[in-house]
Amino acid sequence: MTITEGSRARKLERALLDNIPDMAWLKDRDSRYLAISATYLDVLGMTEAEVIGRRPDEIWPADIAAVYLRTDHAVLRSGKRRRYEEARQGPDGTLRWYDTIKSPIRDEGNHIIGTVGISRDITNRKAAEDELIASREQLRKLAEFEQRAREQERARIARELHDELGQTLTAIKMDLVWMKDRLDEPALVSARIERLIALADRSVVDLRRIATELRPLILDELGLRAAIEWLTQSMAERCGLPITLVFDEGATYDPDVSTAAFRIVQEALTNVLRHGAATGVAVRARNAGDALLIEVSDNGRGIDRSASTRGRLGLAGMRERARLLGGSVAIDGEAGAGTTVRVRLPLAGRPRRKAAR
Repeated sequence: MTITEGSRARKLERALLDNIPDMAWLKDRDSRYLAISATYLDVLGMTEAEVIGRRPDEIWPADIAAVYLRTDHAVLRSGKRRRYEEARQGPDGTLRWYDTIKSPIRDEGNHIIGTVGISRDITNRKAAEDELIASREQLRKLAEFEQRAREQERARIARELHDELGQTLTAIKMDLVWMKDRLDEPALVSARIERLIALADRSVVDLRRIATELRPLILDELGLRAAIEWLTQSMAERCGLPITLVFDEGATYDPDVSTAAFRIVQEALTNVLRHGAATGVAVRARNAGDALLIEVSDNGRGIDRSASTRGRLGLAGMRERARLLGGSVAIDGEAGAGTTVRVRLPLAGRPRRKAAR
């Protein structure tokens, strides 16, 4: 090769290395750098003249250099490509992850004369993987929570039926037996019949209450606005907490949207009653473009911002209901300044998995 050809080859090599967005290099059998990319130089904070001809243990900290020399020797010894992930501090001092590949370089006689390597910054990918793992763990916990909640709800219904309707029906049966034995005493029979009517009326009320708590028929028959009006009024009366409602309804809601909106508001109000120590709550709902926007705000003790995203499965359930419809739930709160739950649900339904009821 002539001097001119050698100079041209070096320029082409330099152009190639300077246009590689990853860290790239060539080394000889002694692990001395023969060529290095501009990205690698930026990471090192050194010039090409300071790197070429030197070994990793002359430019890297000892612990990092030991890994590089060990993997270089493994490639030279085995003649096979080696790939591994490594973590080290980046130029800004933060911990970053790299995907590194090293391969042998062979001459015309198939003898190994050095190594070539490339190292790609995969910090963002690792962060996404960690987030995915955390998300899966949260979903697993949510599934466990929902399973426990279903079993608890079944147990509660069983207790309600046994303790209230069961006792009432038993009393009715006992009175009927008593009436049967005393048909010759009309006055006493008439009084006992009145008592049975009262017990039957109470049984009907209990049955309707239990059914309504499971799923209010008003939601299916009269729509979302009527259902939320009933919800806020009944919770206010039951707990003595003033709850104001402003609902600017102007659309017919998809059944899934109605269910998700009702359950999210129900959960938000339940959280206020259980944890908020509030003296007032406001619920606002309106349509904005193609979405239903809902706010539930209180003047209670507030919510820890970190707790709004971790460890509270009720809040995770609210977010999951909205997410299944392409919507979102945002929770803001500060100590002593109350909490606000902001919900956005698309008005138009599209093919998707139905929200859990």
